[in-house]
Amino acid sequence: MRKASGIEEACITDARQGRHPSPPALSPGEREEDGRSAGKDNAGWGLSMIDVKICGVTRVEDALAAESAGASAVGMVFAPGPRRVTIGQAAAICSALGPAVVRVGVFAGSGAEFVRIAAFEAGLDLVQLHGPETPGFIEELGVPAYKAHRAKGESVLDEIRAFGPGAFLLDAHSEGALGGTGLRVDEDLAARAALIGPMILAGGLRPGLAAGAVRRVRPAAVDASSGVESAPGVKDEYLMRRFISEVSGCSRTAGDTSAGTGGGLFRRLSCRR
Repeated sequence: MRKASGIEEACITDARQGRHPSPPALSPGEREEDGRSAGKDNAGWGLSMIDVKICGVTRVEDALAAESAGASAVGMVFAPGPRRVTIGQAAAICSALGPAVVRVGVFAGSGAEFVRIAAFEAGLDLVQLHGPETPGFIEELGVPAYKAHRAKGESVLDEIRAFGPGAFLLDAHSEGALGGTGLRVDEDLAARAALIGPMILAGGLRPGLAAGAVRRVRPAAVDASSGVESAPGVKDEYLMRRFISEVSGCSRTAGDTSAGTGGGLFRRLSCRR
């Protein structure tokens, strides 16, 4: 087992003491009003650009292509499915990436000890929880994490609010899979969810759809998996570049000439602050 870096040890200490990154506390009305303010994210985090996460990465070469294309984060799935990786595969991917890219591990229903071991040994910066995890689970985890919610219907809005303040991911609901299905989230519902807090929009996003979805929903970040693949778990560099370019174009605010990805939500949530 490798030795934890100073950054990792600080993150683990913060999480164990309940010091998770969180926005200023706002009432529901204040959050919604803030979400309508131009140039700000929808829960007071002060984000002006939209991050892009390329998820379901299984190969080092795909991770490097995502980094070259401008991805803010790369996701590796530890849950059952065609994109599942081992800790060893994830470690190889994480070690190949440069410091600007946030490494995210996706788990669903795993025990806290396994999540901690996988995060430590693979070198993850951040964890996405896609199963039945509770706020208490995250508090005890000792690793920076955020929750994924599946948009089965309007009840997901209450579910997100009940989970507590902080960033979250909204994905499409599927009876047979937790993600990477290509199914899309209802954009009206997603736009309402985006007023609750900093939201990562997932679910069937691909080139040609990204710009419209970003403009209508106004998420803090987007997550693409099957929409930038040539086969399950095999990313297509051309599709990743097209997707990130579309999101980057939507991310520019008046007078901002920087790229639309990087330095945003994922870094704020992770150890790489």
